[in-house]
Amino acid sequence: MERSLPQDWLFSESTFDDLDIPAEIRKAIDELGFTRLTRVQQEVLPLALAGRDVVAQAQTGTGKTATYLITIFAHALRVPRPDGFDGPRAIIITPTRELAVQVANDADKLGKYTGLKTHVVFGGLDYRKQRDELAAGVDLLVGTPGRLIDYHKQRAYSLDLTEITVIDECDRLFDMGFAADLRWLLRRMPHPKQRQSMMYTATLSYRVMTLGWREMNNPVEIIINPENITPETITQELYHVSSREKLSLLLGLLEREGATRTMIFVNTRWAAKRLVEDLQRHGYTARGLTGNVDQRRRLKVLDDFRDGKLPILVATDVASRGLQIDGVTHVINFDLPQDPEDYVHRIGRTARAGAEGIAISLACENYVYSLDAIHTFVGYEIPVSFASEDLYKTVIPYRRPSGSPPRKPRRASSSSQKRAARPADPDAPAQRRRRPRRRKKPGSSTGDGNGSGSGG
Repeated sequence: MERSLPQDWLFSESTFDDLDIPAEIRKAIDELGFTRLTRVQQEVLPLALAGRDVVAQAQTGTGKTATYLITIFAHALRVPRPDGFDGPRAIIITPTRELAVQVANDADKLGKYTGLKTHVVFGGLDYRKQRDELAAGVDLLVGTPGRLIDYHKQRAYSLDLTEITVIDECDRLFDMGFAADLRWLLRRMPHPKQRQSMMYTATLSYRVMTLGWREMNNPVEIIINPENITPETITQELYHVSSREKLSLLLGLLEREGATRTMIFVNTRWAAKRLVEDLQRHGYTARGLTGNVDQRRRLKVLDDFRDGKLPILVATDVASRGLQIDGVTHVINFDLPQDPEDYVHRIGRTARAGAEGIAISLACENYVYSLDAIHTFVGYEIPVSFASEDLYKTVIPYRRPSGSPPRKPRRASSSSQKRAARPADPDAPAQRRRRPRRRKKPGSSTGDGNGSGSGG
């Protein structure tokens, strides 16, 4: 199916020369090779640099992170720090640890020559070290809601004079149950009229706009290509397959595509663990990224995948939002997502910054019910492909490693053993279950039936 979009759907005709940006930021932009503004940057940056509140929706990989980082650094360089305040002048709230780390890394690159201090906080790693660095003073604070609230309650930092607030992937924060945490943090900051607020997402919802109008100062709503929330440069296809044959088809697709950097999404941690084992058994180098993996290991897995050392990453939706990983050629939905918004975010891991990518989805009987909702949400039907017989590959059955102890039989309880040891009497009548005997209440009698005693 073909969809018509402007030939240059990502970049505008404007350049960074058209914006009034401090020289320290412009130098970092030049080193990073940015020249033309993306469409979301062209729409948002003039407003944000002028101090307006903004709620922006744009496709994944369109430069939203750079938009708010440039705004923050430009403001911090032009406006002196409030006297006697060593807390963060700007705060960025993200839904996941991985996205927080990525935003902090991008901030280090764009703020390289500004002299401003960026600090990131998140759960699962270096609790005391993060707190001590935060207490020492920071200009830009990036973090997840839980850790931000934890440190604030310990008085490690103050939000009393914070000047800019950014909520990134705000729809995901709602989906993960962080709505109350967001309000808790926002109400520790200055009044919305006394700070600048920005919210960014790829899928703008009514819940997000409700928060925007309550906690922001008359925000401008900007939506880029609302009729096309998935990039045109992604080639999408869908296969209908039984759950028993999904692994066989996946092996054939991996062999056919010959991809060097592939993300495979599943819906549960157990499915990710099982699929990694299956792929490794068939000679593929794959590792998993799920919420229960130790934080150090999660960061190591992401670094290896970014560096090209890991060709296949199997992940749950913890990796579907906001992560900027260049060079992802293929995204495969081994399980169709149960939330249609997750489909947009999953396939958005490929075709970043105008590149081309391929997104393949497998619809089995367990998750095919999500398909209609996905089609309704994206506004079109995913093209269906037919898998020929030779695309199904032979699956090597799982075998218990040699030398591993056999599984022990379940041990029966002592009462079960006693019942089993009794000889059965075929002539004995069936035993009725004895009801437990009721204890009498003190001072009660069984004589009159109304609970009152018959004696004096």
